[in-house]
Amino acid sequence: MNLRAGTVLVFVALSAAVPSAQAPLFTDALPAEEFAARRAKVFEAIGDGVAVLQGAAEYPAYVRFRQNSQFFYLTGVEVPRALVLLDGRTKTTTLFVSPRNERLERSEGPVLVSGDEAARLTGIPKVIERDAFADALKAAATTGRTLYIPHRAESLGAATPQAAAAHATATTKDPWDGRPSRAAQFIQRVTEAVAGVTVADLDPILDRLRLIKSPREIALVREATRLSGAAIAEAIRSARPGQHENDLEAIADYVFKQGGAQGFAYFALAAAGTNAHYPHYHGGEAELKSGDLVLFDYAPDYRYYSSDVTRVFPVSGHFSPEQKERYTVYLRMYQALMESIKPHVAPRDIIRAAVVKMDRIVSDFGFSSDVNKQAAQAFVDRYRANTRNNLGHTVGMEVHDVQPPTDVLLPGMIFTIEPALTIPDERVYIRLEDVILITETGYENLSSFLPTEPEAIEKLMAETGRFEEQPPARGTK
Repeated sequence: MNLRAGTVLVFVALSAAVPSAQAPLFTDALPAEEFAARRAKVFEAIGDGVAVLQGAAEYPAYVRFRQNSQFFYLTGVEVPRALVLLDGRTKTTTLFVSPRNERLERSEGPVLVSGDEAARLTGIPKVIERDAFADALKAAATTGRTLYIPHRAESLGAATPQAAAAHATATTKDPWDGRPSRAAQFIQRVTEAVAGVTVADLDPILDRLRLIKSPREIALVREATRLSGAAIAEAIRSARPGQHENDLEAIADYVFKQGGAQGFAYFALAAAGTNAHYPHYHGGEAELKSGDLVLFDYAPDYRYYSSDVTRVFPVSGHFSPEQKERYTVYLRMYQALMESIKPHVAPRDIIRAAVVKMDRIVSDFGFSSDVNKQAAQAFVDRYRANTRNNLGHTVGMEVHDVQPPTDVLLPGMIFTIEPALTIPDERVYIRLEDVILITETGYENLSSFLPTEPEAIEKLMAETGRFEEQPPARGTK
């Protein structure tokens, strides 16, 4: 998505006046018919009801605008403060956009305006100015019709539904703040505008749709995963003692941007040595030292879709015997879990099958110490005691994507597995993570091209990286 800061989607009445270098007039992530098909499914779900959503506001900073996930999922529209109304009775959609701002256009380029051209490009039949929303809402929300509105706080770039909801709760409960979320404020304004209307939560409907990815969505996650793997591989090739954790992040950022990513899906988890003990460590300042293992977990935000890949590698280029033993037994148990994954099977049953294989691995493995054996046994026992019906977290528009309840794994689901082997007393933490697509006959590991075997990791480290040159010492010019 080649976008200018502050304006994202570009619509003008006379498209011929737009320079060829201008950003696409409509998102090039997905075609308009993909969004129309999603809206058709919402119409099926809401029946005679009405659904309304508000888009994200502009940022109070010079950062590139990114639409919130639920609004983008249904429209593909990337302008600030847009509104959309889906009428279940007439099966029609109306988009409401801000009026033209000529001063902003002179600064940042053309922005979305109402009219036939916008309707043609977006596939939304009616695109009108935002001031008409109140009257349209009152006309649609008549007696007996349910009004569906997202209740969860909006997810923006590098956010997740869980993190957005937690932030909204913390803000509301903060005695020195107390603000409601934008979503809650919007619901309040709507109910004030239409007295007595029945409001229902639209999020569960959208979440169920988002759980199963379309072929086009799978292609976007696949590309996000390719970029993630390419970035991690380049960091592994280029890593050397004396660099710092955020040097690895910088390498990955370059690969992401070069590959067309609009940003990152989450902050870089580049953890050297015992920093890996913190699963979401992102300090970034520690020096890479010979003898350290590095855990690197990073992925891009690619056209509103993400990935989530993790690899572990030795800074020196070779695993020590102790590191190799711990890593190898972990890898074999990780593979046992992955190989147990099947479609139309409950995750808890997959875990039970994997535990049988893991027990055999631990029994047959030649451990050099009781500490290592106990760590492996604890890994298996955690799965043995796992009563939750999930293997990991879903991936899609967010790195920890929406995860509505489901009894079994269904084709089109995408998720990661990311178990960890830990030795708390030594602050040892080893974790891999791969992106799994469930298919009709099994699964596809979208990140399988990035090596996991210790010998393959060492071979990758022996290759020449594009960024091997020693950076300047910190604090110097």
